[in-house]
Amino acid sequence: MLSACNINKSFHSNGSKNQVLNDISLDIKQGEFLSIVGRSGSGKTTLLNVLSTLVQPDQGKLLYNNDDLTQMSDSKLNRLRQADFSIIFQFHHLLPYLTVLENTLLPFMGSLKPASKKLNEKAMNSLERVGLGKMKHRLPNNLSGGEQQRVAIARALVKSSNVLFADEPTGSLDKGTGEQIMALISELNQDGLTVVMVTHDPDYANLANRTIRLEDGVMI
Repeated sequence: MLSACNINKSFHSNGSKNQVLNDISLDIKQGEFLSIVGRSGSGKTTLLNVLSTLVQPDQGKLLYNNDDLTQMSDSKLNRLRQADFSIIFQFHHLLPYLTVLENTLLPFMGSLKPASKKLNEKAMNSLERVGLGKMKHRLPNNLSGGEQQRVAIARALVKSSNVLFADEPTGSLDKGTGEQIMALISELNQDGLTVVMVTHDPDYANLANRTIRLEDGVMI
């Protein structure tokens, strides 16, 4: 479904070149749960950002259902992200002046038109799925860290995406709350959602079907 072929990526800083990804190739199957592990600075987040099309590789191909995303126009990429890809970051990035329900509806707020009844129902279903249906009118600062991350997951779910990319989704949470979030992500994967997750926690990595390790930008 999603394939990285000979991906290379470097960044330039103070006149020097830092090679972050070196000739990475991997295939991700529909419904798979893949974890990406490695030391800090090994290239994990950069790889996730390339796979999710947030970062363009210097070399190589990124294939999704046989389409080369590295050659796709920005408008087509935006439509693909809107329809098929969802991303959860370590920090939830909720808008503090919007309610839980409104934050969940953010993927559909491309215009000034209010969300339709159908979209509101879809958002409420996502919130119910993560156990926050009764908190739909709360603002983010009235939620715990775990609850805020659940809103971020609901926001990712509301699009009915095919692939969920998660970058250290429990990194800012206490252990108990992190375990609840991981149980939810595992449940979503069992329902058929493809999950690609960066994590530093070996216990969470073991929840995946497959784990790859990066060392200095090389896949081990």
